[in-house]
Amino acid sequence: MRHVRIWQYVDEAARCGSIRRAAERLNITPSALQRRIQDVEEDLGAEVFERLPSGVKLTAAGEMLIHWIRSQSAALQHARSQIEDLSGLRRGSVRIACSQALAVSFLPAEIEKFNAVYPLVRFSAVVNDHGGAITALRDYEADLALVFQPERHNDFQPLMSVGQRLMAIFASGHPLAQKETIRLRDCTAYPLALADRSFSGRRIMESILASVSTRFDVQLESNSFELLRNYVRRTQAVMLQIELGALEDLPDSGLIARPIDDRDLAHGSLVLGQLKGRTLPVAVAKFADQIAHRMDQLRTLPTI
Repeated sequence: MRHVRIWQYVDEAARCGSIRRAAERLNITPSALQRRIQDVEEDLGAEVFERLPSGVKLTAAGEMLIHWIRSQSAALQHARSQIEDLSGLRRGSVRIACSQALAVSFLPAEIEKFNAVYPLVRFSAVVNDHGGAITALRDYEADLALVFQPERHNDFQPLMSVGQRLMAIFASGHPLAQKETIRLRDCTAYPLALADRSFSGRRIMESILASVSTRFDVQLESNSFELLRNYVRRTQAVMLQIELGALEDLPDSGLIARPIDDRDLAHGSLVLGQLKGRTLPVAVAKFADQIAHRMDQLRTLPTI
């Protein structure tokens, strides 16, 4: 399948936006890569790239070609996985775009469980918000997306969705620890520690907080959940987080999680999805089934 290698050359140049950088990644010379691209352009009768002083940029024809190359690569991956599945090797790869809260414990545990049965399957996971996750699906850079509260999109096909409550996290000695559920107005007496606006969960929280007539003091924002938890552990600050991520690794952390009272309508959705209309490779489909089953179990998980 030598022609597949040529498509990979074109795709890498498109991703890098530079012939030189793409050649370095492909371990060939820039002149050799340039010749391969020129051969493709001659066959098509159209330029694939616009040559700029800063690098290369896809032309309209190039955009169409890249979409075709990536869709064909995905179809080839699917065919290979079916052939390998028939042979009993169970090889394959699974690429996931996920929310950060799922990267701490949930996703590693599910990958570990899957690899115990299919040890030859390899995984790639990238933390992303829902917009970035859908872009990764469209560009065939991810097979599955597992994100909170994705916006409706024509290219996104939900496979499983489960409701998630908003949780308050604080140190075990915090005054709020005596309560079984927390009203949002209870949190106004304490500073808040929140994930920054790069996370979809933050946007969910902002819409919920905006519906409450009281004001909140956001003392710390960060793109690191570990930093936020360590800060909350040391202070009387309250961290707000979606349920699944909030309940991970709490018993030995010196932290407590309490659900926000249902009267405050503090809910969101965890959604597993794929690119609409795409036939998933065997390994990806099997892993998606496992994740969907686990999400279904979350409906009945007890609250800490």
